[in-house]
Amino acid sequence: MSIFGVYNVSQASTILYYGLHALQHRGQEGAGIVTVDETEHFARFRGMGLVSEVFNKQNLATLCGRMGIGSVLYANKSKGGLNNVPPLFFHHHSGDFSIASDGNLVNARQIVDYLENKGGLFQTATDCELIAHLIKKEGGEDRINNLKDALNMMEGGFTFIIMTKNRLYAVRDKYGLKPLVIGSLGDGYVVASESCAFDLIGATLIRDVAPGEVICIDSKGLRSSRYSQFQRHKMCAMEYIYLARPDSDIDGCNVHAYRKESGRRLFQECPADADIVVGVPDSSLSAAMGYSEASGIPYEMGLLKNKYVGRTFIQPSQEMREKGVKMKLSAVRSIVRDKRIVLVDDSIVRGTTSLQIVRLLRDAGAKEVHVRIASPMMTHPCFYGVDTSTVEELLCAGRTLDEACNYIGADSLGFLSSPSTNRSCHAKADLCQACFTGEYPTVLYDFETEE
Repeated sequence: MSIFGVYNVSQASTILYYGLHALQHRGQEGAGIVTVDETEHFARFRGMGLVSEVFNKQNLATLCGRMGIGSVLYANKSKGGLNNVPPLFFHHHSGDFSIASDGNLVNARQIVDYLENKGGLFQTATDCELIAHLIKKEGGEDRINNLKDALNMMEGGFTFIIMTKNRLYAVRDKYGLKPLVIGSLGDGYVVASESCAFDLIGATLIRDVAPGEVICIDSKGLRSSRYSQFQRHKMCAMEYIYLARPDSDIDGCNVHAYRKESGRRLFQECPADADIVVGVPDSSLSAAMGYSEASGIPYEMGLLKNKYVGRTFIQPSQEMREKGVKMKLSAVRSIVRDKRIVLVDDSIVRGTTSLQIVRLLRDAGAKEVHVRIASPMMTHPCFYGVDTSTVEELLCAGRTLDEACNYIGADSLGFLSSPSTNRSCHAKADLCQACFTGEYPTVLYDFETEE
């Protein structure tokens, strides 16, 4: 999932469209936009599919005003469907408002039970609806304190953009698990999950929203406060490894530079005797370049990606992922035939992609396929927004390195170590590697009985 917001910019809906288009890699199931015009009228349009499929000139023209928020949906089976496509819109006697979110709460069940006992009714399975209920549960007039009280009841990795008739609030979780950045555009401001969205619209990056920070944007400008004095910098390692675009900067670290450094370290830890290095498009190409540079083994385009097929990992079902892999990649036979190949990929989650790519290369005539993964073995579920919610889904959970290698049919298999995963980033970072180590930065309230 990704979120995007604009304040005091002309043709806000068009800017939102292009911003969401730049963030399409974070979600492909649905998209939505809500705007507010000069008469304080809210307008919303959302739909299932890609941004370019949901929006057109006609429906964008109905979204008037200089302020708005938008989102693209990345959902698992339980959180899919049009009803769960943010932003959500709420009517209230104190003023209407809209919310978009990224990430996942780990105490959502507890919050739902608490609110239902107070008479709350729910229409969706989204965190947006939970924070809306929490903000308004006591009916106080101090909006910022209501928001802070609500945020202090929430645990997990999340970002929110909340829009009232004349103001935007941008919030990042106190652990810093999910990214959120602020930029300027003319006399206005923009907020996004990744800085790559700013380049397309001509905005200038100001800074990251700090963990535990609430940014208020209105006619008085940009103001900052904290909802929690607790603060950590536990950015999700998978943001750097897979989720983010390589041209994004997260917490001061460029994603491409991170991946290239992880590739260099991967060669140092897991060398291979081979003829060529091949990266799996697109998120693994930077790591493959780093591996090639460190090893001296030539980098070649041995796999070709069909650019009209989306990311297979974020498909909502396993069957769709398997079909997506076959549609997405093809081997360049003249490059890989009779070659010993180092195949560099960013991660192995379920093993579906790795298994099929190894077969693809062998069918194209590859002599040997040595798989190198630019992250550690994924052995634990993620509860903060990456769709790996059960141990059973994970190839490396309960398997040895040799067993995992045999499963994907590779000649050898190697993973980057956990220390090198952290050191590939700048000194400020202490990346969350819970899916690799099992060391979760938060208490897993809703999932304690499932562990």
